[in-house]
Amino acid sequence: MTATIFRDRGHASGASTRKIVAVTIFLLAAALAPVAAEAQRPRETPYWASIASGRAMMRTGPAQTYPGTWLYVRRDLPIRVVEVYRNWRKIQDPDGTTGWMLVNLLSDQRTAIVRGDGPQPLHEAPDAASPVRFRAEPGVVGRIARCAGGWCNFDVRGRGGFIRVDRIWGVGRTETIR
Repeated sequence: MTATIFRDRGHASGASTRKIVAVTIFLLAAALAPVAAEAQRPRETPYWASIASGRAMMRTGPAQTYPGTWLYVRRDLPIRVVEVYRNWRKIQDPDGTTGWMLVNLLSDQRTAIVRGDGPQPLHEAPDAASPVRFRAEPGVVGRIARCAGGWCNFDVRGRGGFIRVDRIWGVGRTETIR
């Protein structure tokens, strides 16, 4: 889609033309951008999600007038949605902290965070006897897929393997993801 803006040679100054261009670009971007709130389809709580934004404020209540308690700057951090109120979600983070976050700061992308006292093995197959491809330190966040039988496929920027569900936070112990 191409937008062409013509200058009215008789009346527009350089500053007003720039304003028109800026407003037009903003309106086009707003109209064409996918809305994150639509990605958060209504469903029964609790459910897993992740932080979509690189900056997401947790608040004490479901409105921007409530005080902020935490500013999350870690995109893809897994969270658990425990309550829904209009376009706000009461969430729990991996450390157990709860608070309210605007829905458009969240994503349906499934992620998990590695837990434990030391590096956790990522295997070639969902089997403890299979070769270890990588090891992930506690606190590493990755995207998950194909979880079954106590194992999940865990990907950290193109590097991954299968990790036991009891070594990550972001998946139910008996949950199956296809």
